[in-house]
Amino acid sequence: MLDKLKYILVTLLLTVLVQTAFAQVPLRRVAPPGTTTTNDTTTRSGRSGASQSIDSVRKRQENKQDSIIYTSKFIKVTNEALLKDSTQVFPLDTGLVNFENYSPLLQPRSPRIHLGNTGLPQRALLFEPAKTIGFDAGLHALDVFMVRPEDVLYYRARVAYTNLSFYSGAFSNSNSEQIFKLLHTQNIKPNWNFTFIFNNAGSRGFYRRQNVGHLNAGIATWYESKGKRYNLLANILFNNLKAPENGSITKTNIFQQGSFDNSQEAVRLNNSYLNYRNNGFYLKQFYYIGRIDTLLSATKDVQKILPTQRISHTLFYNVQKYRFIQNEQDINKVFPDYFFNANISQDSLAVVNVRNDFSYSFYLRGKSVSFVKNEVKLDVGLTHDFFHYTQYVNDSVDVINNSGLRNQVRRVQGSTYQNIKLNAKFSYRFSDRVGLEGDFQQVVQGYNFGDYLYDAKLNLAGGEKAGRIVLGAYIQNNEPPLIYKNWISNHYVYTNTGIGKQQINNLSFNYINDKLQLDLKAEYFLVNGYQYFAAQTPGGIDAAPAQLNSPLNLLKISVGKKVAFGKWHIEDYLVYQRSDYQTTIRTPEFYNYFNIYYTKLFFNVLNASLGVNARYNTAYTNPSYAVGIGQFYNGSDISFFTYPVITPYVKATLFRTNLFLMYDYANQGLQSNGYYTVNRYPMPAKQLKFGVSWTFYN
Repeated sequence: MLDKLKYILVTLLLTVLVQTAFAQVPLRRVAPPGTTTTNDTTTRSGRSGASQSIDSVRKRQENKQDSIIYTSKFIKVTNEALLKDSTQVFPLDTGLVNFENYSPLLQPRSPRIHLGNTGLPQRALLFEPAKTIGFDAGLHALDVFMVRPEDVLYYRARVAYTNLSFYSGAFSNSNSEQIFKLLHTQNIKPNWNFTFIFNNAGSRGFYRRQNVGHLNAGIATWYESKGKRYNLLANILFNNLKAPENGSITKTNIFQQGSFDNSQEAVRLNNSYLNYRNNGFYLKQFYYIGRIDTLLSATKDVQKILPTQRISHTLFYNVQKYRFIQNEQDINKVFPDYFFNANISQDSLAVVNVRNDFSYSFYLRGKSVSFVKNEVKLDVGLTHDFFHYTQYVNDSVDVINNSGLRNQVRRVQGSTYQNIKLNAKFSYRFSDRVGLEGDFQQVVQGYNFGDYLYDAKLNLAGGEKAGRIVLGAYIQNNEPPLIYKNWISNHYVYTNTGIGKQQINNLSFNYINDKLQLDLKAEYFLVNGYQYFAAQTPGGIDAAPAQLNSPLNLLKISVGKKVAFGKWHIEDYLVYQRSDYQTTIRTPEFYNYFNIYYTKLFFNVLNASLGVNARYNTAYTNPSYAVGIGQFYNGSDISFFTYPVITPYVKATLFRTNLFLMYDYANQGLQSNGYYTVNRYPMPAKQLKFGVSWTFYN
């Protein structure tokens, strides 16, 4: 419609100009017989000023090009994992899928338990063992709020792209949480891109001393040579996460005590906090040798570069710092005891890691890449890790000076370690429907000698209706983290704990049918030497490393299904997991996420969804939390009644803006006044949440 109006207006304008021009052309003066003709401006062979104006307008109109409307089609994205065997990019996703679940604590397929607010210490609700080997400090309470090299996205931007996101939760006339995110990326050359990242999370919370302050910032770049053979990925990342430690509220079960004021409830610590910093530089270079094959996407607008040989090198320099500060007396008995100072704790750990990774890849395939058959890939490599850690505490010294008792922060231990790890990956694709993959990692020398991870997968794909099956198996053997073996702080000291290696054996069956939108997965875990934290006295607060002497068996079955009836959509994700040591792993037997929504296009510009989601898990023995070391441990054998957490919402896309409005935990007060996931730490109350994501091009 707008194009038609433009055409009509231009036509009318040209008509008026032409009529005006012809009306202003003077008649040619004819010289009388016997006289000569003079050259004035009206009789020159050149055109008049009005005629030139007409031609200029006509020329501009004829040469006018259609205006370009920049969209997400001009932006392609990838990450380091997708670039491991080929150069491939994917279209940018700016849709509304899972937009309302912005918090890392509330991801439908990876829910977390936490201390009552976004930004506070957390851990997985379900059984999700980490598939990593090598040196580990063991402090992961704030990991989901960090940005790491593997999280960085790399872009190909034909036009500058900027995304601004803001999320806010309102509770009792105040902002319970505020999260701001900024991402800007642009190509300074067609083959060289830069990206800037900035995230800030400031949350006041629902109870006293829950005001977190998290900051993530970084720059990243991706350079690809004109010949497509050389690629460079680099990033510099800064993470500064500060979370208060209030030790929980003083009341044991506040939701059974009638009315209360969240902001006025007393907490057990008023001047203590946890600070994690993680800063690093990451540089990866890889070069393709020999023949390079190019595979076009179905839309023929994206190329996938397939090498036949590849060499790569990765340099990673990382500094991690963990600090716990306590500037008050422990009058509410949050800690079991003290070893150095009765009133002040300044515990810190600094870990410096320098990693060099070298690898060589070999690919064997036929001349035709449109139909891949009998393709072999082999990666071999070596990783060298250098670690140096130091640990400090605040020690009171019995020396009286003008300031009274003098305190000093002193180093209590430190050491240097090295690891050499061998890596090998193998894949063989019999056809486009059958493929075998293997990943083998083994620490052959150093602190983690004997650690290994052997992982294998068999992919069986049928037709579009039949779906595909992924059979998997892995075995993992890893040394205990540092905190399990050798740890010195003001309130917790662990030396010579006798904790040995942990071995995980896993078998899995995964059926995926994209046409039916069905995802079924069954997993069996056999864990020998399960490592965890537990109270040394029944129900006590003296948390310490522990290891299960008997094998732990666990069965985990998950089903994800999507159904559409016209404009109505239903999503459901159900997990069943059962162990013979359920009170040891402390996870629920059932977990369910249910989402139903209705979609409609309003005024041809507003794409909206109105829906409601519900999260539910069965009762389980809740873990406790050890302040000062950031560990969830098996304390009191207490479990709480559980009810669904129901959240109605509306989300929409208007031009280049996504937004949502939802009422989280709207059913509070109907079945219960609140709920717990961790002993003594009440979960968030109902609140109105708002989120918006602006996208800018060029």
